[in-house]
Amino acid sequence: QVNLVESGGGLVQAGGSLRLSCAASGRTFSRDKLGWFRQAPGKEREFVASITWSSGSPYYADSVKGRFTISRDNAKNTVYLQMNSLKPEDTAVYYCAVGYYTYDYWGQGTQVTVSS
Repeated sequence: QVNLVESGGGLVQAGGSLRLSCAASGRTFSRDKLGWFRQAPGKEREFVASITWSSGSPYYADSVKGRFTISRDNAKNTVYLQMNSLKPEDTAVYYCAVGYYTYDYWGQGTQVTVSS
């Protein structure tokens, strides 16, 4: 059974940084992509960033490009989201998800709150 566990969320002031982690277990992920999504109160869930496990190729939403960096550690089966220059509008629950064609497995989420 695939299991995803996010960590690293918290409260930070605007302009600060956080690093989220997503530890994946349950099978090999060499053919998958892993994505970060977020959902703010009253809003729909939105894509943040993704990375292909094999090549490490990243992809970002325009809203975070240049501020967030996604990376992975294959040995630890862990994907990271380094978030810099955080803004209040980045406040949301952040989820990681993994899959091949679609994101089939999701974590429980970690809260990120950015104060102004």
